[in-house]
Amino acid sequence: MSDASVSAEKVSAATPDRFGVLLGGSPAMQELYRQIERVASTNASVLIIGESGTGKELLAKTVHDRSARSNNPFIPVNCGAIPAKLVEAELFGHEKGSFTGATHQHIGYFEHATKGTVFLDEVTEMASDMQIKLLRVLETESFHRVGGTDLIRVDMRVVAATNRDPFVAVSDGIFREDLLYRLAVVPIRVPPLRERGDDVELLAQHFLNDLNKGSKTEKVFSRRALDVVRGYAWPGNVRELRNTIHRAFILADKNVDIADPYAASSGEKTSISNGMLSLPIGTPLAEAQREIILATLKHFDGDKRQVALALGISLKTLYNRLEIYQAGGV
Repeated sequence: MSDASVSAEKVSAATPDRFGVLLGGSPAMQELYRQIERVASTNASVLIIGESGTGKELLAKTVHDRSARSNNPFIPVNCGAIPAKLVEAELFGHEKGSFTGATHQHIGYFEHATKGTVFLDEVTEMASDMQIKLLRVLETESFHRVGGTDLIRVDMRVVAATNRDPFVAVSDGIFREDLLYRLAVVPIRVPPLRERGDDVELLAQHFLNDLNKGSKTEKVFSRRALDVVRGYAWPGNVRELRNTIHRAFILADKNVDIADPYAASSGEKTSISNGMLSLPIGTPLAEAQREIILATLKHFDGDKRQVALALGISLKTLYNRLEIYQAGGV
């Protein structure tokens, strides 16, 4: 399942287990397909809500590919990964000489998305001052490049996404209510993998088939691997499933085996009590760092800006570490 562009013919293909490049035949996915079908033909803003690893960008790309804008650019932007000082210049572009280091004119993401779709991932992580500017762009369909005086008109569709409850973000004062309602003309919830029933086996076999095709092999799942695939909750969702199978495939000869994650973690070495994390002496530094980051993330209810501030690291560093953890690394 790739986020790469797909042909119009492939996008239009739909079967009980597939909708364009989206896979799954569970009732939850069938309802998702119906929502996409209804919204794709409109120009309404869409807010995709779902846990990390559920495929929010792939869903956004499917909305774009099934719309009248499909022959024009699809521009993904991770709002949380761009340094705060650079967000405005990245989104709106800048003129030569507008700030130190601006040696030439730069066209921003919004201009690149003209007549197409811009995908604002992790939009609730956007700084409050940028939320105000984004709201104005959505209302006026125009903006100025940083350091510029010419009004730039833009025709683009906005699809945004968040792995947080946006209404909680509003009540916590992190996200503007007026911006939420402007983005969530049509809200779409992506179901986590644990709510998708037999889709997990369908996806697992799909990933294995792709790996076999790419490597010209004929590896198969062991009985234990299939039991693990069915029985594990996959908190990292489709991304975790794909990375787990890829790792097991590399290590396998003929039979692809997957160790039981629950069994591997049965002897829990860490504990959290009254806001304190306890680690045993001798815990490897990389593992200790992982436990501290994840515990802090849980403590702040997924607020990555608060986590980065509390740990004294940049937001970009935090995102990089979380991506590694979701891939099964330390």
